[in-house]
Amino acid sequence: MYRPKDSSKSPRFCGVRTFMRLEQIQTTDNIDFAVLGVPFDTAASNRTGQRLGPQHIRDFSVLLRPYNPDMDIDIFEYCSGVDYGDIDVIPGNIHRTYDNIVAGLEPLLEKDVTPVIMGGDHSISLGNLRAFYKKYGPIALVHFDSHGDTWDNYYGEKYMHGTPFRRAVEEGLIDVDHSIQVGMRGPLYSPDDIEDARKLGFEVIPMKEVRKIGFSKVMERIHERTKDKPVFVSYDIDFVDPAYAPGTGTPEVGGPTSYEALEYVRGLDGLNVVGFDLVEVLPSYDANEITAVLASSIIYEMITLTALKKRRHLEKSTDLPDETLIRG
Repeated sequence: MYRPKDSSKSPRFCGVRTFMRLEQIQTTDNIDFAVLGVPFDTAASNRTGQRLGPQHIRDFSVLLRPYNPDMDIDIFEYCSGVDYGDIDVIPGNIHRTYDNIVAGLEPLLEKDVTPVIMGGDHSISLGNLRAFYKKYGPIALVHFDSHGDTWDNYYGEKYMHGTPFRRAVEEGLIDVDHSIQVGMRGPLYSPDDIEDARKLGFEVIPMKEVRKIGFSKVMERIHERTKDKPVFVSYDIDFVDPAYAPGTGTPEVGGPTSYEALEYVRGLDGLNVVGFDLVEVLPSYDANEITAVLASSIIYEMITLTALKKRRHLEKSTDLPDETLIRG
């Protein structure tokens, strides 16, 4: 059973930085989730430095604790997890990096371990989806972002951080009939920038509509759309308003608060979530580590979903009352 180091016994500033002070080991034995980094940013179109995102998130994550009061669960009563380290990327070569991502995720997916992936720019999601396709076939996507990332190309290049989901649809990696994008906003080149995603088959809820219909209705539509399909969650930190997440490459004003950002992850409880990525954290623009605080907390909520899923499974497979299960 792998769990974080106890910071009441060992100061947080001691030891090598890992996510949440988890043991850093590449194993698939006796674990339910693995946190890992993909520090690639060659496909960013504006600011770069997202390659340093995983270590930046890890640095702040040492403040996290095992009990999640908002979801009323001690994660490690139900889950075992590790910091799996980083996948070796090839700076300047996105296609070899994609091959490395697929090869790196394959051992985890073979053992039904939930990967929790830290980017890197959003181009890495195409590699992630290729790996999940090998395990699950076309997968449902829940995508939180201020941009749809379904452009055909940037500067004539087909593989950039604004194109991964168009490429994924073209490759048949996504079950678009059960996929949804939430939070799109900001100036565009034309109405096609939103409509193209709908033409590809995605349900799209722009931020203006999110504000109009409210959180509960958005979560209802996400659950209705994905049903019981295996779900991959892709969370671009620029989904959040830059007042709460300044450390990113293409910020857009008018987004959710940090509290709302966490609630959108918590609201996914009950879905058949099998993997996550969080991308586009850029440390050089992260004043006072505001973005690192939020990004580490979002990942924490993602891990919590895995623990809640495991608890439900245990409750269904035993006749023990809930209170006995919680005590372990």
